[in-house]
Amino acid sequence: MPDLLLLGLIGGLTLLLLLTLLAFAGYSGLLTGVTVSAGSPPIHNITVAYKFHVGSYGHIGQFFTESCSISPKLRSIAVYYDNPHTVPHEKCRCAVGSILSEGEESPSPELIHLYQKFGFKVFSFPAPSHVVTATFPYTTPLSIWLAARRVHPALDTYIKVRHRYSTWRVVTQIPWVVTEKVVQDMRNK
Repeated sequence: MPDLLLLGLIGGLTLLLLLTLLAFAGYSGLLTGVTVSAGSPPIHNITVAYKFHVGSYGHIGQFFTESCSISPKLRSIAVYYDNPHTVPHEKCRCAVGSILSEGEESPSPELIHLYQKFGFKVFSFPAPSHVVTATFPYTTPLSIWLAARRVHPALDTYIKVRHRYSTWRVVTQIPWVVTEKVVQDMRNK
């Protein structure tokens, strides 16, 4: 009888563990769709401190950590130049860093100097007039992994279906992570 009770307890705990993992995956966005739309940009003129990386997007976490350790209260940003589903991982390019200022506000010279001291470059992005935006929830680190595998295909599908412009500036907004890439319309080739 004690063996049967022990087996039942192990089975119950295993079931609870599986349910917890499923709930965590669901909370992280496993069952959430990627929302893609076109319109005015979610961000405007921004000044960014960044480091450029060539290689797998899976290895950029250290850049986020370094950027956040310099000024933890600033929002992080990543600009991904390549689709990891079509470009070899070792050739994928991105810039990772922090948003120093947004809109008409200018970043303080001290903040710029601080980031430059750690090897970051500073660049200002002008506000685009029209963008394609993809939104996916960011609730856990698993959300980033899920977004990396689902956002690019959703953007590519949206762009292929709606051929409105010959060149698109694509901005993917995941809270604290913004992805931007320029896509050429296939009609021009």
